Amino acid sequence: MNRSKLMIIGVSGGVLILLLVLGGVFFLGRGKKSGSAGSARDATGTTLTEKETERKNTINLALEYLAAGEFQRALDLLDRLLIENPGDEEVRELRDRALREQRLASEAAAAALAPAPRQGSGDAGPQDQARRQAAEELRLEAEALAAAEAERQAAAGAEAARRKAQEEELARVSRELQAQMRAVNDLVSQGTEYLRKDDTSGAARVFAEVRSRMPAGETRFEAQKLADMAEAYYDYYSRHPNTNEGSEAARQVNALAGEASGKDPSQALPHYTLGKLNRDQRQWDKAAAELKEAVRLEPDNYLYSFDLGRVYFSSRNYTDARQSFENAVRLNARFEPAWYNLGGTLRALGRQNEALAAYRRAIAIKEDYAVAHREIGRILLAGGNNQGAVESFTKALQYSPHDLASLRELGAAQSAAGNFAAAEASFNRALLSASNDDQTNYNMAVVKIALNKNTEAVSFAKRAADGNPSNAVYAYTLGLACEAAEDLDGAIRAYAKAASLDAKYIRPRINLGSLYLTNGLPGEALQFLSEAYRAEPANFEVNNNMGAAYARQENWTASVEHYEKALAADFHNPTVHLNLARAYVGAGDLAKAKNGYQEVLRLSPDNWEALLELGKTCIGLGDSDMAKKYLQDLLKRNPSYSGRAEAERMLAGL
Repeated sequence: MNRSKLMIIGVSGGVLILLLVLGGVFFLGRGKKSGSAGSARDATGTTLTEKETERKNTINLALEYLAAGEFQRALDLLDRLLIENPGDEEVRELRDRALREQRLASEAAAAALAPAPRQGSGDAGPQDQARRQAAEELRLEAEALAAAEAERQAAAGAEAARRKAQEEELARVSRELQAQMRAVNDLVSQGTEYLRKDDTSGAARVFAEVRSRMPAGETRFEAQKLADMAEAYYDYYSRHPNTNEGSEAARQVNALAGEASGKDPSQALPHYTLGKLNRDQRQWDKAAAELKEAVRLEPDNYLYSFDLGRVYFSSRNYTDARQSFENAVRLNARFEPAWYNLGGTLRALGRQNEALAAYRRAIAIKEDYAVAHREIGRILLAGGNNQGAVESFTKALQYSPHDLASLRELGAAQSAAGNFAAAEASFNRALLSASNDDQTNYNMAVVKIALNKNTEAVSFAKRAADGNPSNAVYAYTLGLACEAAEDLDGAIRAYAKAASLDAKYIRPRINLGSLYLTNGLPGEALQFLSEAYRAEPANFEVNNNMGAAYARQENWTASVEHYEKALAADFHNPTVHLNLARAYVGAGDLAKAKNGYQEVLRLSPDNWEALLELGKTCIGLGDSDMAKKYLQDLLKRNPSYSGRAEAERMLAGL
């Protein structure tokens, strides 16, 4: 029995385990599209000067760099704008956001990514679970930061609504009272500007004056101003969350918003502001309660439903998250972040087709929505539509060329489609930006094995294993690469390491068993194969190789037992039927052996070894006529058969 009959899983059996980066629900704000030739115009249609156009284009480019994770390039552009105009608050806020996202990205890079998918490896160990939890926490925080862009889009509408309400208040009162109210409005704006410039003492001084100048008896107006001040403090807190000043700002938010609600329970803004604060502090139940109240008070405000959905999603309440996002898109069908987040929620609920439709609605509104294209690619790849996945990841990279996640997953999709050369090129590009990324090195090793570039495969597999020494799949892949490169000692070491890292990971144990068996050490082979058997007693490869190992020891009863279990998993495998028939012969059960050989010939009529051994078995059973029939059939159909002399000797003795 040669190795090809014994070893069903080998280099060819496990190489196409492709590791995908796990993505979560987050979104980016709308990018700006360049206008037609001629004078540039802003969103309102106003013609821009050359200097204004340059500023807008620089901001748009910085946003593109942020979307691609190129934080330093974005910061360089924003710093240049601030040098020219230190008072540009829009740029300053964008700069603060870039710094926060850069910090989060650094933390994410320090945390290990989700482990590679395992074939029969059992549950993930505590370290893998901890890494997944850390990655999930970072994903949720990144999702909250990315949401800021969408919130800014809707904030303008909310601000316009507040101003309209204020104008209505002014319109109903006397001129004297109008003057008082306008003075208070100006003071609130002044205090808000102080907070934007991080001057908390100036803001406190002005807001104290606001209280002293409030017109008597105008409770609704007073509540509006308290809510505005709470929102200003929240904005400060969002930029300085982990500082003493930020903690004081959060206290002011709670106090002012609570006071506003007490004076006028019909106002939604105080609840919305408190909902955002509690969301940022990961107090999900409090955040949901406040945002639900905001939705109740202003049911037509799509932003409130949208943010409520985000809170539900963050707390893994996917059913309620879905309802909130669906309400948001019902209220504003052109708000693509809500479609995107609805897609992520539907994925979490296992409704992949509906998620795909939601993501497609997002890109129908915003064609350059790179992360939506990426999520579409992930769904298509998981569903086996490899070419569609390739196209979607390519689209994602068209709009976000430096997105490593899309680049890595493009390579995975190309590999799944069998285009290993293209996958190799994609992973090469990814490694130019992140040469030590263990996932990409792992995927490159897989592709190099498929391309028979085995020495190179060893190099990449070793980088992956060294970069994440607790990952059993990486160690196993290093073993595959070493075996393909004919470094059997290296393969044994790598397989043994993989086995030691995961007690239920059977593939390295199967390959170790096969290597020892091939080198004439069935006892050592059975040590690893028995471990695999305890983990998966019905596994085809395990039982087939154990049958072979026991046959080497001439333990025919055990050999028969495991070959029969292998056939229970794959009854139409002629090789296993042949080996089982031989084991029956060894066990002295010639009748079963005869049936086994006949089954081989039914499945594979030109299996000359089975035909010869069937004739030999019939002789052992005393059935000379059937023996003669099978042996003559063999010589007639294959006169050049290598065992012809043996067949002729048996025929001569009949």
